[in-house]
Amino acid sequence: MPDCERTTTRFLPTGIVTSMLAVDRVDRSLFSIAPEVEEALRSGAAIVALESTIISHGLPRPENLRVAAEVEDIVRSRGAIPATIAILDGRVRIGLDGDALDQVAHRDDITKVSTRDLATLVAQGGSGATTVAATSHLAHAVGIPIFATGGLGGVHRHARESWDESADLTSLSTTPVVVVCSGVKSILDVQATLERLETLNVGIVGYGTDRFPGFYLSDSGYSIDWKVTSPDQVADAMASRSSLGISSSLVVANPLPVDEQLDPDVHHEVLEEGLRLAAARNITGKDVTPFLLDHFHRATHGISLIVNERIIVRNAELAARISVQHAGRSGRLREG
Repeated sequence: MPDCERTTTRFLPTGIVTSMLAVDRVDRSLFSIAPEVEEALRSGAAIVALESTIISHGLPRPENLRVAAEVEDIVRSRGAIPATIAILDGRVRIGLDGDALDQVAHRDDITKVSTRDLATLVAQGGSGATTVAATSHLAHAVGIPIFATGGLGGVHRHARESWDESADLTSLSTTPVVVVCSGVKSILDVQATLERLETLNVGIVGYGTDRFPGFYLSDSGYSIDWKVTSPDQVADAMASRSSLGISSSLVVANPLPVDEQLDPDVHHEVLEEGLRLAAARNITGKDVTPFLLDHFHRATHGISLIVNERIIVRNAELAARISVQHAGRSGRLREG
């Protein structure tokens, strides 16, 4: 499969203007932007948006808070500012301090919030952790172009009968952000998800691979058309997308090294067992993913949790490196 060619297209001012105007389109009275994030937005420094459902629903306590802090630390160590996003007591928080991270990790009233839920939750003064869809929306709203997560939501198995499909997909089709992830969660219908992403014009590049990763697995069994081999190449693609006015997301699919993935045979066995249990207990919709992730954690005696942590940390690290490259280009343009 071909590598993305190095583009000579200049990063046009429209890309920067769009990012800056995004802040003006939202009601700032509903937002609490951390001072370091505010300063980074003002100066054009590197920022990485981070979702919060990983903290509240994706990882068990107390590992969730430890991993959240580790992810923010790795972003900082690569020269970028972490901006974990959540809703606390009716306020959209862009960047969380230690107390806010602790609340997301330990409060029992933190709901899982997609884009459709944001306005109602804020209006009612509620608290929630943002999904890929909601995080992408809010990051773009304040001008953050790069977002790191574990795995995307997608088309669920047996969706022909249930019509169960994550809002992540349609959100990515209308939100011009770069999402660094390890493919879609392997508990989903990967082939159907890839078909939907193609239909929705969501770009996909493999980082160092032409195989689509499968979250816990390095290879989902499906190929992708484009690959990149450096953060600089992703920044090239970002520049071209901005210049061409492309309004959908770019997914940077970052696989685990083969020696760090979950054993494929174990994965298959545990997944089949988890799907049977979910069906028997009539677990559907947004409850399926956390149920299956918890089942993987218990059935693999914590090995899947270790793999999950590797995924999150590695994706945050790569997103930070991409963000530094992107910010450097933007800064040179402003100076010119």
